Amino acid sequence: MTLTAPEPTGIDLLSELEQVVAVELDRHLGIAKEWFPHEYVPWSRGRDFDGLMGGEAWRPEESGLTDVGRISLTLNLLTEDNLPSYHFEIANMFGRDGAWGTWVHRWTAEEGRHGIAIRDYLMAARAVDPVALERSRMEHMENGYQGDHLGNPLHVVAYVTFQELATRVSHRNSGRECGDPLAEQLLSRIATDENLHMVFYRNLLKSAFELAPDQAMRAVTDMITGFRMPGHGMTGFERASLKMAVGGVYNLRIHLDDVLQPVLRNLKVMERTGFGPAGEQARDELGVFLALLEDKAAQFDERLAARKAREAARRA
Repeated sequence: MTLTAPEPTGIDLLSELEQVVAVELDRHLGIAKEWFPHEYVPWSRGRDFDGLMGGEAWRPEESGLTDVGRISLTLNLLTEDNLPSYHFEIANMFGRDGAWGTWVHRWTAEEGRHGIAIRDYLMAARAVDPVALERSRMEHMENGYQGDHLGNPLHVVAYVTFQELATRVSHRNSGRECGDPLAEQLLSRIATDENLHMVFYRNLLKSAFELAPDQAMRAVTDMITGFRMPGHGMTGFERASLKMAVGGVYNLRIHLDDVLQPVLRNLKVMERTGFGPAGEQARDELGVFLALLEDKAAQFDERLAARKAREAARRA
């Protein structure tokens, strides 16, 4: 009779993954490019707002962004603003020492740069209402952020793998739809960072499949079936998400084709062997969910096509 060693869990699993973290950290630092937010900000277009400086109050017609672009950049920035909560959650899970701690702080520093760059751009370009933006920031940060399944390290690794790619896609598509070439250039730069973050976590998740396949499979299934973007709790999120979905920034089809499937293919989730009963059950659940998601995405595609046809007919 052959006995199978139990999969490592908790602290033991984090300890075994730390050598992978060290390798991936070195790889990341060797690839990541230094860049500066101020170089992407149209400072010459800026002028004083009303208030203490006695400038001009913001007017919607000043914004050079499309409606969907303004909504997308605002939502993306508010999501980036909650970085202190994200750092707290991840640092508590992974620790502040060793390779894990070095990565957590490096990731936080890079993510912080994104919020700085987007806010400076929006203010200098007078692209959004500064008063409404600040009120939304205060409300969103006061509510904080608490992710799902944060007591399990593999659930966190699985979540950030998909979330970083989703954020990258959202930034990239926001740039394409915003109507300002400079904003598109900035968001493309930010999307490059987000992609590197995704690769870091994806490679870590790939190693977790070798160390604890059943747990990794369960984590992936739970995260995909219950996936929510980190900004889901902010006021007006559903309305903004609908605008972004119709505007081609982020919707079910994009979520499935550009986020879920690329990661699953890279991890070879559906072709892997070596799962126990728990892992096989989790993979079966994922397969059923993906089929349902494909049906919903197809329905969304049909509704969106019909909507665009009606809009084209009205313009004609």
